[in-house]
Amino acid sequence: MCNLRENADAACARASRSLWNVRKREYDGRMKPTIRKAQPRDTAALGRLGVMLMETHYAFDSRRFLAPREGATSGYASFLARVLDSDEDCVFVAEADGAIVGYVFAALEPLSWKELRGPAGFIHDIAVSEEARRAGIATELMQAAIGWLRERGAPRAILWSAAANESAQTLFRRLGFRDTMVEMTLEL
Repeated sequence: MCNLRENADAACARASRSLWNVRKREYDGRMKPTIRKAQPRDTAALGRLGVMLMETHYAFDSRRFLAPREGATSGYASFLARVLDSDEDCVFVAEADGAIVGYVFAALEPLSWKELRGPAGFIHDIAVSEEARRAGIATELMQAAIGWLRERGAPRAILWSAAANESAQTLFRRLGFRDTMVEMTLEL
């Protein structure tokens, strides 16, 4: 705890940096994440992370997002497995100590009259397991997806974020994304 004194703010800042550096070293010592393209052997882990993503969004707004139900893990795994060999889609995983701790799913999308936009890259999912958060993994996954889209000539990357997911929006803005649309929902 920092005492109130003239240089308390500086002391608190040093202590916070020191704590962060210790946490980062501990994390780095345990898990050196590798970002790579997903492979079929990763689908079970992708299914578990996909259900975590579903649970998170369902907690944000249970009327808007799907409830994770029985079979959701295998369903999500099957969904992502179908795009692994696609030239238009890409899934990157973060692997640490032999475990998949995060993934990002990106795709090339054609012109859409419905969405009033030209061709674009679309980042559909980004998920990092709870124990692996706050270590830069989401940033690395996003950079891999953006790089993949850029290499394929996408003129822009688009994504959606749950309105309540402020931490994700902070990450996206830090990476250069800007607000362009607001989704609104009316229950019927």
